[in-house]
Amino acid sequence: MQIIIQTDGGSRGNPGPSAIGVVILREGQILKKYGESIGEATNNQAEYEAVIFALKKAKLLFGKTKAKDMEIEIRADSELIVKQLNHEYKIKEKDLQILFIKIWNLILDFKRVSFKHVRREENEEADQMVNQALDNQDREQMLL
Repeated sequence: MQIIIQTDGGSRGNPGPSAIGVVILREGQILKKYGESIGEATNNQAEYEAVIFALKKAKLLFGKTKAKDMEIEIRADSELIVKQLNHEYKIKEKDLQILFIKIWNLILDFKRVSFKHVRREENEEADQMVNQALDNQDREQMLL
């Protein structure tokens, strides 16, 4: 089974209030969409957290047994993150190294996971989920 997962992460301020967006697709159809606030983070931390969240949700959604036969393509508009996950760039920041290791441990649950850089326009759904979560967080802050 092949699954495409669009991921995005963002922060308002760097670091600042942050959120992730994840869209899980099969055969071009959206199966699930997620947008969640993750507290204070940098843009890069949020991008990594989105990938971690996506892999965990895919395993939960399809189950441990099916996950072993799944090929997942993670699509992200962060060239830096994709190149780091594809071993093209070194990761110098300690906090990102820790997140990188979490991703590589999660990858073991699947048959194959690949990472592909896409233009922002090709990642609109995930970006929308990030902004929605950040907007909700802003509204909640204003009510406090």
